[in-house]
This record gives sequence, C-alpha cells and structure tokens, in this order.
Amino acid sequence: MKKLTHQEIEMLWGEEGPYSEAKLVLNTRILDDHISRVMVEVQGHINPTTFRLVKKYRNKEFANDIHIQNMLDSAAYWGKSEGYVVSLGVEEYSDDPLVMKRAEEKLRVLKEAIIHMHVFVMEYFEL
Repeated sequence: MKKLTHQEIEMLWGEEGPYSEAKLVLNTRILDDHISRVMVEVQGHINPTTFRLVKKYRNKEFANDIHIQNMLDSAAYWGKSEGYVVSLGVEEYSDDPLVMKRAEEKLRVLKEAIIHMHVFVMEYFEL
C-alpha cells in the first residue's frame, strides 16, 4: 500500500476518496439578439490524483480499456479546481431524439470509465 501525500489527498477532491464529475452540458450560443444554436456536450472533470495515477498505470492496469485510453490521450489539465477535462463529443441539439440518445450513451460510458478509475485509486491507496 502506498500512503497518500497531503497534496494527493487534496487533489482527490473528495472527503475520503476520489471525486470527479461527468456532465451532460447544453451550451446555448447567443449571437446578437437571438439564440444561434444549442450544442450538446458530454464532458468529464477528473480529479488530478486519479488522472495521474491511472496514466502512470495505463499500460498495466488499463491496457484493454479503450475508453480510458482515449480519455488519457485527449484530456487537458484546466487547473487545480477543474482537474483534467475530457470531452466525449459535441453535437448540435435538434428535435431528433437520437441526438440525446447518443449523448446519454456517451455519458454512461464516461461514468463507467470514471468509476473504474476511482475503484483502481481506492484499491491502490486502500481507501
């Protein structure tokens, strides 16, 4: 078992374990005096300690998880409070029910990937 440093604990964001966010975002774009379009985005904010540990063990523990591999490759660090941000895609919102169905499926995949990452961190640090 590895002991968490004070900084690692702080960067987990949670009280006693890892905390991250999976978001389904409706982004309304306003041009001049009207709404030009609405975009649907699935976005994750992963706490820095989790992201860095998973990245360190990506080829050992996560080699066969294509979703986590893609997240590790595409995430950008937005700072201490936002963590590592990943987008699973942006699509223009419409009356077509498949738009939201696709977004909800991406959100499901994102939530499962983050939970997988959190479980690894909790087991690694025996939280």
